[in-house]
Amino acid sequence: MAMDFNGKVAIVTGAGGGLGREHALALARRGARLVVNDLGGARDGSGGSATAAGSVVAEIEAMGGEAIANTASVTDFAAVQAMVDQAMTKWGRVDILVNNAGVLRDKTFAKMEIEDFRFVVDVHLMGAVNCTKAVWDIMRQQNYGRIVMTTSSSGLYGNFGQSNYGAAKMALVGLMQTLSIEGAKNDIRINCLAPTAHTRMTEDLGAALPLEHLGPELVSPGLLYLVSENAPSRCILAAGAGGFERAYVTLTQGIRAVGHDAAEQIEAAVADISDRTGEIVPDMGAAQGMIELTKLQKALG
Repeated sequence: MAMDFNGKVAIVTGAGGGLGREHALALARRGARLVVNDLGGARDGSGGSATAAGSVVAEIEAMGGEAIANTASVTDFAAVQAMVDQAMTKWGRVDILVNNAGVLRDKTFAKMEIEDFRFVVDVHLMGAVNCTKAVWDIMRQQNYGRIVMTTSSSGLYGNFGQSNYGAAKMALVGLMQTLSIEGAKNDIRINCLAPTAHTRMTEDLGAALPLEHLGPELVSPGLLYLVSENAPSRCILAAGAGGFERAYVTLTQGIRAVGHDAAEQIEAAVADISDRTGEIVPDMGAAQGMIELTKLQKALG
């Protein structure tokens, strides 16, 4: 059955170009009404212009769709709230939020200014928090919502020179985990998308990548699934070059070590602790404690 977004209202941040533009166009083609948000700044977050968001709105309108442009910075909660109010005034609902806005200020940790670390975290993490908070009560009252956080392999697995970006991107996974639990009773489903695509964010890597096969439009089908009626929740979907994979945060069964030489026991048993036989994907953080208490109960006999 074809995915249909007729009647749905979607907000896509960072939608003036790259991945965000493709996400917005893909949703519009399937009937969604769009708030196209983009500050219109440079890759490092400096500057601003209404041109990028307005251009995408024009593309959507040219295909017969409905869209409005918005240039709020996702770091400004008051401006984000005004953006959501704009959507509510025009259409009366918000069904989908795609937290896609981002910046890069790459340097090794040794050379990075603390302000560059803080700013990247503020845009990626707090920007997603601001936008999600602004739509949360609306989605709860509707008993319906679909939210996507844009994570990254740099957060999941690390990447040289991206400690600020990686920290922010992994934090979004933690945000998704808890909000998925809290939103479940109101059918608010939250997922993460980890894209590999050639955009201005990755232009410095061009020589090492087959750019002709890494168009952002090849990622957007994954986004459509994550915000659809039948979307999962708590899924980390990786996507790029037409490939789609799923990442998990898992927990091994491990061992129990106590006593004055517990540290030495851990060192000696690191292979057993790392053994993935019987590993689980916990439903919530309490699963770790349950595994540890089970070991205790067995030890007490």
